[in-house]
Amino acid sequence: MQPILVILQKTTAFFQQKEIADARLEAELLLAHTLGLKRLDLYLQFERLLSDAELGALRPLVARRAKREPLQFLLGEQDFLDLKLKCDRRALIPRPETEELVTLLTERLTKSPPGSILDLGTGTGAIAFSLAKAFPEAAVTAVDASPDALSLARENADTHGLAERVSFVESNWLAALAGQRFDLIVSNPPYLTEAEWEVAQPEVKDWEPKSALTAGADGLDDLRVILAEAKAHLNPGGLLACETGITQHDTLRDLAESHGYESSESIEDMSGKARFFQAQTRSV
Repeated sequence: MQPILVILQKTTAFFQQKEIADARLEAELLLAHTLGLKRLDLYLQFERLLSDAELGALRPLVARRAKREPLQFLLGEQDFLDLKLKCDRRALIPRPETEELVTLLTERLTKSPPGSILDLGTGTGAIAFSLAKAFPEAAVTAVDASPDALSLARENADTHGLAERVSFVESNWLAALAGQRFDLIVSNPPYLTEAEWEVAQPEVKDWEPKSALTAGADGLDDLRVILAEAKAHLNPGGLLACETGITQHDTLRDLAESHGYESSESIEDMSGKARFFQAQTRSV
């Protein structure tokens, strides 16, 4: 048996050898998860000796992380704003940039809340559920082309008591939504280029679904479809908001103009990169 502090030091050193960023933090998170503790509780128990059973439960998680399996898959969850979402290989792990997108929308629309919201490519359901909580009167529809992703989203909806608030539709973007219109359409679609995919970290390239990340040579294949189709599904004055690649906004502005949107806007993320793109239809 060895004390917690020694196990943390050994695990951190092992992760550093495997070129894992934030090695100490990840070692703490995995050990806390294994022991059923909060991470900060470890600091109060550094001298506690781990049993053979506890070490036996930790070792396979450490081995999996050393193979660059994402930490979120090992923990089985990811925080997203005030939600804790189940995560596994069925869908993309929610990112901080997407949290920024949701925050931008809730701040922008507080005074004129949308009555109907569509989340295109819902994945875990992060955007749909956060907006459902932010706008409790809104009817929310979550779309994904992947049945596996939709099953994961439904599990998260059940966990957060949102199964009655959010409708789920299997669809390739807007193909299955003929005749339906919304005040707000939101999407975090695939936008990586093939070149970006080739140099992605192993946690991304080896474990997450490529179809949820890449969109052709220039990363714009899916955004082209969304911009072309969304306008017919927006109510007058409706808003389309997307997370995008940081070099794509000149093309997106041209596309928005060609498809007849009244206006478009490029918005920087917290690091100053052009990450979010919005286009709006003409009001009545």
